[in-house]
Amino acid sequence: MVTALRAGELDIAIGLTEGWIAAIAKEFSAHQATEKPPSDNDFKVVGTFVETPLCWAISTGYSREYITDVQDLIGKKLGVSRIGSGSYVMSYVLKDREGWDQPFECVPLQTFEALRKGVNDGTVDFFMWEYFTSKRYYSSDTLHPVKKVGEIYTPWPSWKIVARIPLIDTPALDSFLDKVNAGTKYFEEHQEEAVQYISTKLDYEEEDAKEWMKTVRFARDVRGVKKSVIKDTVEMLQKAGVIEGEIWRKGDESTMAEKFVGIPREED
Repeated sequence: MVTALRAGELDIAIGLTEGWIAAIAKEFSAHQATEKPPSDNDFKVVGTFVETPLCWAISTGYSREYITDVQDLIGKKLGVSRIGSGSYVMSYVLKDREGWDQPFECVPLQTFEALRKGVNDGTVDFFMWEYFTSKRYYSSDTLHPVKKVGEIYTPWPSWKIVARIPLIDTPALDSFLDKVNAGTKYFEEHQEEAVQYISTKLDYEEEDAKEWMKTVRFARDVRGVKKSVIKDTVEMLQKAGVIEGEIWRKGDESTMAEKFVGIPREED
């Protein structure tokens, strides 16, 4: 989606918070290196789609008897989809939460299926993936079954809306955000219809769809993003090495807003 936005093929997109923040930071660094100003093909964060964090399941091979708990993962080999991805970034969130200093050896395996296969054949010891997507593979009668040893949440709201710079502060963007608000309101007011859609179109079991609905809280008004969310996300991405170099000086919130935020939201 980042490529499509910068090519002008998309004007607005919804995706995971850490992916957008990383892309904006890298583009800003590129502009600094070449001393070029931001272009109309750059984008900023204009909205918060989901208020709740994303739950990642921590999984190992179905028959890996010596791995039963998160503490068994110290010094183990981690499977990720790619370096810099959410499954990679969450390893640093896990290290922070547990207070570990020892880094994981990360092995990129590209796909969810390859990760499940990898923890069973010994290529890697564990991986992290969205909980409800993982849950259906906790049964021995599935392809490359896995075993859950823990879970961890993103330290930020999980989904953000971005828009290309020329669209910010325009009636077109306002209209889009109004329609998203109307859509999420309809979704929450028609729970049975939502569960039916999720369970038939998104590869979830019906009971899992119902449980997922309980964990997700959409923004009542999707407009805007809090500066604190940007700050927390950037700091974790810097720890993970996804963002390199200085993005702003400590306490310089005006710079933060200028680089990342198209529509600010008030802090709590």
